[in-house]
Amino acid sequence: MTNNRIARGRAAGDAGMVWLLAQAVAFAGMIASAAGTAATQETAPQGTATGSKAEGRDMRLLGSHDLQARSAYQPVIHHQGDRWILYIGHHGGVRMNPLTGAEEPNGTSILDVTDPHAPRFLVHIPGEKGKDVRGRERGGAQMARICDGRTLPKGDPDKVYLLRTFGDSANEVWDVTAPENPSRLSIIGGDYKSTHKNWWECDTGIAYLPATAPGWRATRATRIFDLSDPAKPVFIRDFGLPEQLAGAAGYQPAQIHGPMSTGPRGNRVYFGYGTNARGVAQIVDREKLLAEPKAPTRENLLAPQIARIDLPETVGAHSAYPLLGMDVPEYAEDKAGHKRDFLVVVNESNVNECQEARQLIWFFDITDERRPVGVSTYTVPEASGNFCTRGGRFGAHATEENFTSRYYKRLMFLSWFNAGVRVLDVRNPYRPREIAHYIPAATAKTDRRCVDNIKKVNCKVQIQINNVEVDDRGLIYAVDRADTGLFILELTGEARALARPAGER
Repeated sequence: MTNNRIARGRAAGDAGMVWLLAQAVAFAGMIASAAGTAATQETAPQGTATGSKAEGRDMRLLGSHDLQARSAYQPVIHHQGDRWILYIGHHGGVRMNPLTGAEEPNGTSILDVTDPHAPRFLVHIPGEKGKDVRGRERGGAQMARICDGRTLPKGDPDKVYLLRTFGDSANEVWDVTAPENPSRLSIIGGDYKSTHKNWWECDTGIAYLPATAPGWRATRATRIFDLSDPAKPVFIRDFGLPEQLAGAAGYQPAQIHGPMSTGPRGNRVYFGYGTNARGVAQIVDREKLLAEPKAPTRENLLAPQIARIDLPETVGAHSAYPLLGMDVPEYAEDKAGHKRDFLVVVNESNVNECQEARQLIWFFDITDERRPVGVSTYTVPEASGNFCTRGGRFGAHATEENFTSRYYKRLMFLSWFNAGVRVLDVRNPYRPREIAHYIPAATAKTDRRCVDNIKKVNCKVQIQINNVEVDDRGLIYAVDRADTGLFILELTGEARALARPAGER
């Protein structure tokens, strides 16, 4: 680790002590979180081939679907007319599609989940054909984002649009107005690699698309497009960290993983770099990001930066999730500072059976945006389920991304691979606490996970909850990386009582 590996609290990279503070507070927060987590409670067996049982607390299963045994990544839920339609992006692979009778490369599954007890598979859009390359899948169509045409500035008001990645090589826009009969409108890219976790502003059409870009030594930069007319993509600029430019020397932070934007109203974009190493979280002024000049020079890249948080070298920043305008009860009587802003940085576990540093959740107080301060962490206590020896990955991965008023600033939903779905009470981000969890049972379709994927050493069949999402009804959607499928959940008990009633702000 170089001497400048500390969190920077100023846009130009002024040195500070954020990282050191975060380290000290994080350790204390980890111990507190471990001590406060309730014991796992087993539920009845689910009739699995492996004999495993679902486990949970204050969450229950409403419905499930095997998703044709396709490894699943990103679920996105959308209210279309009187139906709730779920779009799921898949990792690479090939499976039989019973609806067509043909083998298809994993792509995008579309389901009607209006009745959560009986999800109905509507159609599968094949993705890019790929193959396993030294343990890493290629192909598929991992990401899915949805916008209504009536919200996009130049969209057809009668249409619904799907933005998805196409393997590693492109992004595509599809017309999914009739989800049973999707049709492709446009292709973005086709000549670059390493596409991944994108973001689409439905009120402006601005899309942030991680991918390879010319002039960068990082394998991904953020390619920004105007998709206000989904049929006619317009390139705006490439963006990333100055150290990632071609010709830069020395320490290189990890490639962009994914951004989250608050759009023009919030005027912020939160970037997460890395998965399980060399992580950086970045707060950017959106208006300046989209303004001139756009050439990828060090000066132009630093111009929109408000703050940068360099994480320990052994963890990444899969995502950076803003919790803004929090009323912290402890400070209710204070003349100033009672309303505070936070950034939740989520690491991603990448290696099976704990053969890496623990990947967890970090809470930063960003009320003074230019001077972020680490205030707490959360991790699932390993001993609560002997998760390091269960098989597969154990550690944080992702948070839900629908800022529904049902849960926002109250509860957060996190995927934790073999520890399932974890629900945090975040009303006091200085002391987040787990309030519910659910680990599905494995089935006959659950794939095995190996400590050594090349030599197939120490392989175990294990659930790997990959990503989660919530809808405005309050339902939770979790998908499995190990081919088990989709799980539709609801809260019970104390966790359910903390959710806001429908429509309440």
